[in-house]
Amino acid sequence: MRGYFGIGVEGGDKSGNLGNLMRTAHGFGASFLFTVGRFTKDDTFSDTSRTDKEVPLYAFESVDDIRLPHRCVLVGVELTEDATDLPSFAHPRQAAYVLGPERGALSAEMLVRCEHVIRIPTLFCLNQATAGAVVMYDRVRMLGRWPARPVTPLAEPEPPLEHRWGEPVTRRKA
Repeated sequence: MRGYFGIGVEGGDKSGNLGNLMRTAHGFGASFLFTVGRFTKDDTFSDTSRTDKEVPLYAFESVDDIRLPHRCVLVGVELTEDATDLPSFAHPRQAAYVLGPERGALSAEMLVRCEHVIRIPTLFCLNQATAGAVVMYDRVRMLGRWPARPVTPLAEPEPPLEHRWGEPVTRRKA
């Protein structure tokens, strides 16, 4: 997959969510992680993969302190009326996704800073770590080298064009 992404939270409010999000981001190949506002090492206890030893974690005190790589687009994930539904969103090649607290929302300052705001089309907000996983899966699905899905469940899917690590994919015959 071309490009890179980072994912972070503004003001997490439930212990363990950040650790869960970090572990999932590590699994999806995030290039960096970040927090904005309150953050303590205790917030990452649920990260059983020890992501902080493999992936950079930046702790910003405020929205004004956020520093992203050149050309990296900040994408807010929030249930707002004018947000783009995730299934209709074209992910930027270089992106940083930011999620608000589970019992709150992204701040007005953060929403102004975001170049895009997307929403997961659910009836109500999801757990912070779960929402991050949905967004990361959608990114990998859309920007990865995956073929189109079959039209029916009984049809055979086509193999990916190329394995994630550059090795050709061969189909096994049953």
